[in-house]
Amino acid sequence: MSASTQAGRAVLPAAILIACGVAAAMLAMGLRQSFGLFLAPMTAAHAWTASGFAFAIALQVLLNGASQPLVGQLADRFGGRRVIIGGALLYAAGILGMAFSEGLALFTFFAGLVMGVAVSAAGMPVIIASLTRLLPEEKRGRAVGLGTAGSSAGQFLVVPLAGLGISGFGWQWALIAMAVAALVMIPLAWPLNDKPAPVAADAPAAESETARAALSRAFRDTSLWCLFFGFFVCGLHVSFLTVHLPGFVHSCGLPLYVGAGAISLIGLFNIAGSLISGELTQRWRRRELLVAIYASRGVLMAGFMLVEKTTASVMVFSALMGILWLSTVPPTVALCARNWGTRWLATIFGLVFLGHQIGGFTGAFLGGVVFDRTGSYDLMWVIGILAAAFAALIHLPVRDGPRAVPATA
Repeated sequence: MSASTQAGRAVLPAAILIACGVAAAMLAMGLRQSFGLFLAPMTAAHAWTASGFAFAIALQVLLNGASQPLVGQLADRFGGRRVIIGGALLYAAGILGMAFSEGLALFTFFAGLVMGVAVSAAGMPVIIASLTRLLPEEKRGRAVGLGTAGSSAGQFLVVPLAGLGISGFGWQWALIAMAVAALVMIPLAWPLNDKPAPVAADAPAAESETARAALSRAFRDTSLWCLFFGFFVCGLHVSFLTVHLPGFVHSCGLPLYVGAGAISLIGLFNIAGSLISGELTQRWRRRELLVAIYASRGVLMAGFMLVEKTTASVMVFSALMGILWLSTVPPTVALCARNWGTRWLATIFGLVFLGHQIGGFTGAFLGGVVFDRTGSYDLMWVIGILAAAFAALIHLPVRDGPRAVPATA
């Protein structure tokens, strides 16, 4: 971290910063991943269609991706703490609005529009960008790995609690409790005070670079677009498997609980995968690590398509895929920081993350189209394998050495 960034504020121990960031990411992801539990009770209570409910959540995903670069710009200008606190307040308002919406249009406003921005403001990209700025370079990979793992841990800790709340107190009270829980992110965000201090007149050009100059430099760099389209493939894989793996497993004649267990196992092993990736990011070249991750995904998918679909084969596939699930995040963030610096990291990584969310929408939607047209998911698996090969190749040109320092501010 630069001297100008450190000036004027106390720097807390790394362990406290990482713990608060991980806990905030855990809570944010856990609350977000719980919304699917409310589909059945809310559509039954309001006589809504399942597609209407699903459209609101899909809109949330798209708006999350579209607003991430803008929210990242705010975090880069005013600090992650302020943005995360604002996101926590939006989280609480959005969830309360969902709880008291009587019509589908109002529900779509709160669940889609309000929550889409809230998830961007209090989500993993802003949190890990703040940690990256606050920590020395030798600790950044581990911190990003822990933050990514914390997101998966939230899926295991918060989602079951939300389910218990629905069963014990009803869906409306469960949403109210979740809105209150969202406010816990406010004290967790307080240590993430990464607001840049005023730049000294004699500061290096890299530190006084404007957002426009940094974005212009990044847009002209082929490495940015390689990371963007690589992250697109990551989102395509994640959404396709999250939405359609249970249906694929059931179409193979296996019980429904096998599909549900597969998704849970992916999340569980993603914790280990994210931690391993964070450590390797500090030891390996990030470019080669991403090539290996995407190539491994392709080999794993191809192997899964060739073996008999049994409970054991599904669980082995899910565990191995879980290790590769979000292991792409730490090296991708590290490459953004290496190539374009940390001053506008939330903005630039937000642009790369937009590619992930576009890919996520594509994977979920295209999987349904393929199944409707062909009656199977075979073509979608082939697309996923080819996309993995594309992602592995497109990362080969990414620059992974010392970044070029801008000549002028």
